[in-house]
Amino acid sequence: MPARARGSSHTVANDACMTRALIAAAITLVASTTSLYVGSDDIIAGHAIPKVFMARQCGGENRSPSLAWSGAPHGTASFAIVMHDADAPIPGGFYHWVLYNLPGGTHRLEPNVKVAAGQLGQTSAARTEYHGPCPPPGPAHHYTITVYALDLARVSAATPLRGPQLERSIDGHVLARGVLEATAATSP
Repeated sequence: MPARARGSSHTVANDACMTRALIAAAITLVASTTSLYVGSDDIIAGHAIPKVFMARQCGGENRSPSLAWSGAPHGTASFAIVMHDADAPIPGGFYHWVLYNLPGGTHRLEPNVKVAAGQLGQTSAARTEYHGPCPPPGPAHHYTITVYALDLARVSAATPLRGPQLERSIDGHVLARGVLEATAATSP
């Protein structure tokens, strides 16, 4: 490493810049690692989603599962929830459930929950509802339910948001997140 002249304003400025960058990176790392615990009485992490929560066309009842979460940081004003199948054979995967504007004091959803207008977004099937898994025959698909703790009291939208729209709307407002992953498969 080349020697630097002591006291050089260029070196001091570079060192101050580097220090600020390291502090910002450390703050970002700490903020991005804040996580929620997410669980369900109905879905066991890493296991198959029970048939009752599958789509009707796959023999299920299309009921949304119960969810519970904890560990939201101070300043959480609302929650959003997305259920996504990244293995779906369509660009961007398939969004099965899109919820937002859940009050900051909410820590649980009952099975087959009904939410107020302005809290339910559109699935990838362009329906404003829970859309249970129904993957094509073949290997199991992986379903990720993500709960986001937000610093926003309300996500504004004139019409129900689709999954990618919600994710763009909350970008920069996520205080913490937690994930519950499970699988589903259908036989040929």
